[in-house]
Amino acid sequence: MANTWWGSHLLSRGGDDELWAISSAPVTRGQLRTAVADLGKRFREQGISEGSSVLLRMKPSFTYLQVLLALWSRGAQVILVDFRLKPAEYEPLFDLVRPQYLVVAAGSEGPVAGFRQESGFSVQRLPSGRLAHDGIRLVQFSSGSTGRPKVIGRPADSVLAELARHSALPGIPGRGERVMLLNSVMHNMGLVSGVLHALAVGATLIVPPTLRPAEVVRLMARAEASAVYGTPVHYDLLARIGGRPELPALRLAVSGGERVPQDTFERFRAHFGLPISPVYGVTEIGLIAGDLSGTSVPPQLGPPVPGAEVKVRGEELFVRMERSPYLYGEHADRFEDGWLRTYDRVHQDPTTGVLSMLGRADSLVVVGGLKVDLTEVETVLLGHPRVTEVVVTRGEVIEAFVGTGQPLTAGELIAWCRERLSPVKNPKRFFVTRQLPRNSMGKLVRDRVLLHGRVTSEPSSQA
Repeated sequence: MANTWWGSHLLSRGGDDELWAISSAPVTRGQLRTAVADLGKRFREQGISEGSSVLLRMKPSFTYLQVLLALWSRGAQVILVDFRLKPAEYEPLFDLVRPQYLVVAAGSEGPVAGFRQESGFSVQRLPSGRLAHDGIRLVQFSSGSTGRPKVIGRPADSVLAELARHSALPGIPGRGERVMLLNSVMHNMGLVSGVLHALAVGATLIVPPTLRPAEVVRLMARAEASAVYGTPVHYDLLARIGGRPELPALRLAVSGGERVPQDTFERFRAHFGLPISPVYGVTEIGLIAGDLSGTSVPPQLGPPVPGAEVKVRGEELFVRMERSPYLYGEHADRFEDGWLRTYDRVHQDPTTGVLSMLGRADSLVVVGGLKVDLTEVETVLLGHPRVTEVVVTRGEVIEAFVGTGQPLTAGELIAWCRERLSPVKNPKRFFVTRQLPRNSMGKLVRDRVLLHGRVTSEPSSQA
């Protein structure tokens, strides 16, 4: 075990009696090691070995994490697929990756019922599946918010390098601390920043069995959490609860995935007495930038973390990588001469190196010969007191999809925009609904066709 990348860097840390994780019940590191060893024997008997490709699709549970580690112990390439994907989303991905094995929980479809201690699963061998890509240990998919997800492969050294960047980030939770994880363990921030980092440094993971905000906070208090990891959606919900228990151990709140709205940032800080600290990364390489000191405010992301090499060209961020992360020869335009094009537009302070998010490079459109940044339009709409979320797209005209929990008419939004934007930037159609659709990672869907298919309100137009 200790001679393998996953064993020496993850499972071998800490004594058997040390607490690994808490959900409905606690789990020690010794119990984790025993479960992984037993599962490894089961997978060996079923023929899974070095170079096998295995698609893992289960609801979030400790069993899910134990299965992942056990598959790595067999030298397998593990393809993580979110159980929440609909058949129309899942089947094209399955056809593309063509695994040799399926590890799937019974009843893996449908809504999540919360994080589970244990979960049963079945293993199916597929004779027509293809071997793993050489050296690739983890296969994930991009968020797919703007189209079909990209297939991303990471070798062991990529995951270990990301863990090293986490450890070098000042203020990161360390040995003996307890970390509340709200992010999905099926995606990069939850898996690497949460689960694997905690394993590597000897921290204890707290995974709530339910994401109901009041219960999350009560568990934080009982478990004496010193840090919480989540997304802007989680922090928005936590900031809305009425009253809360004392949280004397809580020193850090970390957010990733998308920019924290200013209103969420301010309400959370007022309610919990500490700011939300940003981290920034992409699935292709993981953590790139962050600031856990509490001094960065939206849209600041913090400076590049030690070990990450970046450059900003034409307000667009590029990250140094040794090889293309994309499998099957796709997306050649995103990787060239050792640099990954993130398509994120940023400003980098020449003195401090702090990166600030400006928007997406593909959010720039030309209207009547003039450049319009759709992110700017979104920012203006988010300034409305009754707007909770917004996505602005452009087809024939600029369209705004607006989420609000309160009564709000398109006419009010038209007036709001006309007071704050030049005519060329004003959306011509507004779709107002209670809640905008999100993908399996919790990010807002930004594909215009998908939005039109999922947002049911009638559009209101302005001339």
